[in-house]
Amino acid sequence: MSSILDSLPDEPQQDPSPESLNSSNEAQQALKSPKLQVHAPLRMVETAFLASTASLIWFINFYFPLGPVLRIFFPVPIALVYLRWGKRAAWMGTVTSGLLLAVLMGPVRSMLFVMPFGLMGVLLGATWYRRVPWIVSTTLGMLLGTLGVFFRLWLLSVLSGEDLWIYVINQVTEITEWIFLKLQVLATPSVFVIQVGAVVLIAFNNLIYLFVVHLVAWLLLDRLGNPIPRPPRWVQVLIDYEG
Repeated sequence: MSSILDSLPDEPQQDPSPESLNSSNEAQQALKSPKLQVHAPLRMVETAFLASTASLIWFINFYFPLGPVLRIFFPVPIALVYLRWGKRAAWMGTVTSGLLLAVLMGPVRSMLFVMPFGLMGVLLGATWYRRVPWIVSTTLGMLLGTLGVFFRLWLLSVLSGEDLWIYVINQVTEITEWIFLKLQVLATPSVFVIQVGAVVLIAFNNLIYLFVVHLVAWLLLDRLGNPIPRPPRWVQVLIDYEG
């Protein structure tokens, strides 16, 4: 028996070189089942949830208006998608919100949400993600909001067959005449002055709106773990916020 065991060839020793170790590790990794990508379904679920939230806020505000309360949150869900998952997810959220509103309320009201509030959410998300100062993001949002007002007037004028800009001019004319009267200016405002005043009034209204949106997003998104850039120092002092 011992002679038979002695006659058997010795087993070859394993090569302890790094190449052999790497090859064995690669073989073991290949035999393992691939791990599921957790971020992909989470990104899809959060994008769909926030897109539906933006659509629901617009839907509720249209049929049960609560003044400017809900309007402040129109662009915030899309901006939050950008902060959490990037540009592509934000655009997908905007498209999803538009399609959902098109089904629920029709394509016209869907377009009135996408332009400007859906695009504004993408814009604010991009500026907040890049830590742009408030003065820049507020100005860009104000310009987009002003374009959105003219888009709304143009679209509704086409659908109704009436020039709604005339109604805006009439309102601004009354305001301008009242200001001239209070200032005791004995003059009649020209058409050019009235039109410039209308544009300035629309831009100023959007500027105030964007500032309030920034303020609400600053207080809200900090608590959700997605902070936006810090406001100017005078704003922090004004509301006595420690962040």
